Amino acid sequence: MRKLPSLLARTLTSGTSGSPVLPDMSEGHLPIHVNNVRSRLRDIVGASTNWRDHVQAMQERKALHTLLAKQQEDLPPRRMKDSYLEVILPLGSQPEIREKYLNVHNSVRFGRILEDLDSLGVLICYTHTKQEMQPRSPLSIVTALVDKINLCKKIIYPDCDIKFTGNVSWVGRTSMEVKMHMLQLHDGDYSPVLDATFVMVARDPENKRPAFVNPLVTESPEEEEIFKQGELNKLKRIDFSTASLLKMAPTAEERKIIHDIFLNTLDTRTVSFRSRKLPPNSVWMEDAKLKGLQICHPQERNIFNRIFGGFLMRKAFELGWATACSYGSSRPFIVSVDDIMFQRPVEVGSLLLLSGQVCYTEKNYIQVRVHSEVYDADTREHQTTNIFHFTFISENEVPQVVPKTYGESMLYLDGKRHFAAIMKDI
Repeated sequence: MRKLPSLLARTLTSGTSGSPVLPDMSEGHLPIHVNNVRSRLRDIVGASTNWRDHVQAMQERKALHTLLAKQQEDLPPRRMKDSYLEVILPLGSQPEIREKYLNVHNSVRFGRILEDLDSLGVLICYTHTKQEMQPRSPLSIVTALVDKINLCKKIIYPDCDIKFTGNVSWVGRTSMEVKMHMLQLHDGDYSPVLDATFVMVARDPENKRPAFVNPLVTESPEEEEIFKQGELNKLKRIDFSTASLLKMAPTAEERKIIHDIFLNTLDTRTVSFRSRKLPPNSVWMEDAKLKGLQICHPQERNIFNRIFGGFLMRKAFELGWATACSYGSSRPFIVSVDDIMFQRPVEVGSLLLLSGQVCYTEKNYIQVRVHSEVYDADTREHQTTNIFHFTFISENEVPQVVPKTYGESMLYLDGKRHFAAIMKDI
């Protein structure tokens, strides 16, 4: 850390001190091995491990409709500690699993961590909604949104054990917010690495309609504060969506920013609005993008035989990282993941198109937006599945990204908004 600029060191050690502190819930809980999380999920929903049997397994789930609650009041309330889970990723004590998580820089692949967080979030929600004496759940619980993931460590070491903890922190009628934490073992103690907030939704056994989930009760002032924070997070998401540049015009201040950029790129030698000139130490936005393609094979399916959301996050992150690396000409470090909305499921066999775009820069920071869509070769139609927002920090100051068109200007302002929200958090 001594070699890094002070700005980088400050950012990656600031953590998320503004979040309410969760009471210790670990007493009496045995950790789950990370390799057992997906197998537990398959057992809970009765999913087949054989792709050829998946249709029959889904047909059998139809009979579980009778176990759904007619109203939320029919379900017993749960406490936060009822859904608390610990998962161990033994990179230090079991070196044989290390290679899957290792990157070329001899640190842990963050994309793999995203996959583990997604699986754990779903398992936590199934633990919250578990029915006694009923081995299979009638609910189909899927990730609706990654609200935020904030990191407080620059490097995740590949030879030290990792512990994930988490629990349900807020409940609506058919949705649940899950807070998760990742810690890594150093000198006999676990130190924080990241905090994550996911939002999950419950649907019927065929994953077609919303389904009610158990209400959540709080047992202490600390838990009450955490629950209130969940309500505030929901309101913030509504406000952010309402003010979206796809729905509302930019503010007066934002319009001035865009006009100033436009004036700064005009060629003063001509009297033309079309003649543009790139300022020093700048890059046109159209030259700051990378694209990728994934064929979605059965190996990457989730327990409901759609493509696993964690896989989508991993591939999007890796493209986002490559985009930031190419732009800044040095190794970028992830600071935050923000506002990943799962708009539609991705079917097995889909052609998944990914587009990474640097949309905002400030000093050492690079804000990257990754857009994913599926392409139907028969109809030649494209449908958006996800939008990902990643904040990276580079070891060196990066060039300023400059929009040229109105559409790029909106991307710039959207990136600036996301960046400002992240900086406020950390």
